[in-house]
Amino acid sequence: MHTLSTRATSISTQLPDDPAKTTMKKAYYLACGFCRWTSRDVGMADKSVASGGWQEPENPHTQRMNKLIEYYQQLAQKEKVERDRKKLARRRNYMPLAFSDKYGLGTRLQRPRAGASISTLAGLSLKEGEDQKEIKIEPAQAVDEVEPLPEDYYTRPVNLTEVTTLQQRLLQPDFQPICASQLYPRHKHLLIKRSLRCRKCEHNLSKPEFNPTSIKFKIQLVAVNYIPEVRIMSIPNLRYMKESQVLLTLTNPVENLTHVTLFECEEGDPDDINSTAKVVVPPKELILAGKDAAAEYDELAEPQDFQDDPDIIAFRKANKVGIFIKVTPQREEGEVTVSFKMKHDFKNLAAPIRPIEESDQSTEVIWLTQHVELSLGPLLP
Repeated sequence: MHTLSTRATSISTQLPDDPAKTTMKKAYYLACGFCRWTSRDVGMADKSVASGGWQEPENPHTQRMNKLIEYYQQLAQKEKVERDRKKLARRRNYMPLAFSDKYGLGTRLQRPRAGASISTLAGLSLKEGEDQKEIKIEPAQAVDEVEPLPEDYYTRPVNLTEVTTLQQRLLQPDFQPICASQLYPRHKHLLIKRSLRCRKCEHNLSKPEFNPTSIKFKIQLVAVNYIPEVRIMSIPNLRYMKESQVLLTLTNPVENLTHVTLFECEEGDPDDINSTAKVVVPPKELILAGKDAAAEYDELAEPQDFQDDPDIIAFRKANKVGIFIKVTPQREEGEVTVSFKMKHDFKNLAAPIRPIEESDQSTEVIWLTQHVELSLGPLLP
């Protein structure tokens, strides 16, 4: 997981036909959600597309390193050919010639064998029939004179926030930046998923690809792709038998509207065994907007009007909504855990195996109920 995200903004550009007039154009840049670093801090140009094509710094020693790589590749190939030549070298014949002629083996040994002879295999080269151009490199030259340090190197004040640490320099050995303003995003090795099959039906759930970023589930029937995600956003100080207000977020993973209803667990519910607090959930039905990948990068998109109740809905952004629940701890000590039910609609949008009849064009809506448990942390005295 990386912390960089793509942000969208609007910039004014001049029209090619009339330089005096300007027009608004979308531009994308990278930003870190933790340290507030942006690609503009190091002078990286904004892009007109949201993915790929980011400018990378050029190493002044790239040509030298490429030549060294080619030289050692050629050297390794020569050593491999020499090893193969030694394996195919002609073995010395220890059988005396008189002994061979006595038993009539001389003519048999002199018969040509089928296929290529060892003498022809012994003359292998790097490129058969072509002249291999030998790569020559110039050895590194040691210098006697070293560039002197600036006069104020020992006297000027040092701001540690602007100087990179040793770990930061070693993570970028090509440049080893001294100042934090010279830090660039580095390439990160991604993990490749293994081939995963269902234990019951033997269907492929995930299959490794050549590119780690292109891996996706082959069968789009995974629960995380359809069930609304519930997360804790803020927790107040929880005390025994005192009602507190907790802020939760609901995220819609599908592209169409999802209707969600929350309700408390009934008495004697077999799933409600870990609850240590009483919970009051919103009594009204919640509507979650559909997921839109383009809206995540568009800060100027107009929000939809759902006429939310401010006592229930804290905020709404794209396919995410914040709601309030009221929690009253029922135990004097220990962890506070709440349980409730979440009912939501579900539409199977996967492509059916059999063609749908003309009379049944609409997708059937199924209502599902999920049991939700939230751990709100320890109880304060």
